[in-house]
Amino acid sequence: MNRQPVLENERLLIRPLEQSDWDALFAVASDPAIWEQHPMHDRWREDVFRAFFDDAMAKGGALAIIDKTKDEVIGSSRYQAHDPEDGGSVEIGWTFFATKCWGKGINRQVKRLMLAHAFEFVERVDFRVGETNYRSQIALENIGAERTRRTELARYQGARLLHRVFEITREGFENAPLAQ
Repeated sequence: MNRQPVLENERLLIRPLEQSDWDALFAVASDPAIWEQHPMHDRWREDVFRAFFDDAMAKGGALAIIDKTKDEVIGSSRYQAHDPEDGGSVEIGWTFFATKCWGKGINRQVKRLMLAHAFEFVERVDFRVGETNYRSQIALENIGAERTRRTELARYQGARLLHRVFEITREGFENAPLAQ
C-alpha cells in the first residue's frame, strides 16, 4: 500500500508531507484550540510540534492537506501501522485541521479520500483517539467508524493516556453514506 499517495477532489489536495511544509503547518498547529481535547495538549508549542513533525517525516505516511481554492495548507493526516496480514489493516490518524476549517465538511472529504484509497489494499482501517478527545470521537462516529473493545495505553509527560480504538471495514465503508 502506498502510504503517501496524492489524493484529490474539487476542493482538496492531499499529498506527501515535505520538509518545506514546516512553516505553513506549524502556523496551523500553533493554535492551542486544536489540541485542547487531545492527549498531547501542548502540541501547539514549537518544540513539541517539531518532535511531532520530525516523527511524521521519519515514519513516512504523513500527508499535507491543501485547500485548493486558496492554495493553502490547512492540516495534516497520516497512514500508519500498515499490516498486510489477514486481509490487511492500516491506521489513519494524527489528523488535525485549522480551526477555521472546522464544521465545513473538510474532515469528511479528507476521510472519504483516504478511506477509498486504503480500501483498495486493506480490509480494515483503525483510528486511535484519546479518551477525552470527544470532538474526534464524534467526528469518527459521524463518518461511520465504530468503537471497538480495543484500547491502548500510552504515557506522555509521566501521565497515563488511554486511547480508544475505532474501525471501519471495507464492507462498512461501501455501505455507508461516506462512500458516496
